[in-house]
Amino acid sequence: MKNRRTMGIRQAKYCLLLPLIMCIAVFSKAQEPMKLSLKDAVKYAVEANQNARKARLDLENSEYQIAEVRSRALPQLNGNAGLTYNPLLQKSAIPNIFAGRPDEIILVAFGQKWNGNAGVTLTQNLFDKSVFTGLQAAKAAREFYKISAELTEEQVIELVATNYYQLLVQRRQIAVLDTTIKNTQKVQNILETHYKNGLAKKVDVDRIAVNIANLQSQLQQLQNSVTLLENQLKYYMGLPIQTHIEVADVDVTSIEPNPVAIQGTVDIDGRTEIRLLNQQKRLQEYQKIAYKSEYYPSLSLSGNYSYQGLGNVMPVFKSLSDGVNWFDVASVSLNLRVPLFNGGATRSRIRQADISIRKINEDIENTSLALNLAYENAKTQINNSIIMLAAQKKNVQLAEEVFENTHNNYNQGLANLTDLLNAETSLTEANNNYSSALLNYRLAEIQLIKSKGELKSLLN
Repeated sequence: MKNRRTMGIRQAKYCLLLPLIMCIAVFSKAQEPMKLSLKDAVKYAVEANQNARKARLDLENSEYQIAEVRSRALPQLNGNAGLTYNPLLQKSAIPNIFAGRPDEIILVAFGQKWNGNAGVTLTQNLFDKSVFTGLQAAKAAREFYKISAELTEEQVIELVATNYYQLLVQRRQIAVLDTTIKNTQKVQNILETHYKNGLAKKVDVDRIAVNIANLQSQLQQLQNSVTLLENQLKYYMGLPIQTHIEVADVDVTSIEPNPVAIQGTVDIDGRTEIRLLNQQKRLQEYQKIAYKSEYYPSLSLSGNYSYQGLGNVMPVFKSLSDGVNWFDVASVSLNLRVPLFNGGATRSRIRQADISIRKINEDIENTSLALNLAYENAKTQINNSIIMLAAQKKNVQLAEEVFENTHNNYNQGLANLTDLLNAETSLTEANNNYSSALLNYRLAEIQLIKSKGELKSLLN
């Protein structure tokens, strides 16, 4: 009995603890960081970024715009119904032929107090140039939104890639500074031991403590910068800010800078920006054609059928025995509309469209110049970055040699603390300069890829 009781208590405890264990497991899983490579970050951003999603919604909406314009070429069917009460009927003056006195004029009321009707109207455009022009323009608008979505995706890719490399460089600087602090703390421990043994001065112990405090302050600032860059990266990606991310480290030795030929050229006409402007120009040309179509006549066919009831009582649900007459009415008509004169409004609209087209031509020329400028600058920048990267890498190697030699000399009493701290500062600066050169190279590389219209290659 006692064993059963003990077993029951254990089972009850297990049942109470099970939900808690599951919650802890789920919470721990939720806290696992999301590991991101550049490819992962870019792919996620293209799908989740709000601007990219809005661009795709515009493209989807263009299909409905085409359907809307197409509906104008289809038959239009409308139903109608009405009920009219005439408290005072219209009177007409006629000769009094009823009394045999045609020279006498009398007033006679025509019609009934009540008039009810229900019917349908069918209209079909046979020729309306504006409808067909509008359909062509709507299809061109779909292409415009498609290119616009591509441009938005490229802009998102550029933002994410740039921010990604900035984050990597900041993290590299943190690693450099962290190593510097550890090395300095080792020197501090040795110096404190020497001080206790009367082999070092108190001022040297204080100086190295101040130096470590400054380095730790710089480290904290860099860590804050990394947090800001991570939040910014998540924003560009369309990722919830609360999500923990882990950016994969890049092996610096794997980076192989490739110089670019100065005489190289790029296909500007294939750039998304130029394609978008050309499509915008095409849309404006369709707008001009639409204005010109106002000079053309339009032809339509319409048919009407209605069922009417007249009487001195409300005709609804009434028949001839109630004094209400019901009868059919039908008509078919061919309608021709010929524009003759509208005060020159159409001519003015056509000229405005001409001005818009000419302005777009200027935009195309200006954008072409800007894209060529960006390509030339990107080539120059990447070649300069390669030179700076090689120089800074060599500078790091020299700074490491100087620091090692100074450190050994300090341990042997051949160098003072100032020399050691200066060598350490120089090594830190050299490493940070190398990180900056690496960032400049990566940023120049992104701009070169962009200027060649190949940003989507980062998705592969």
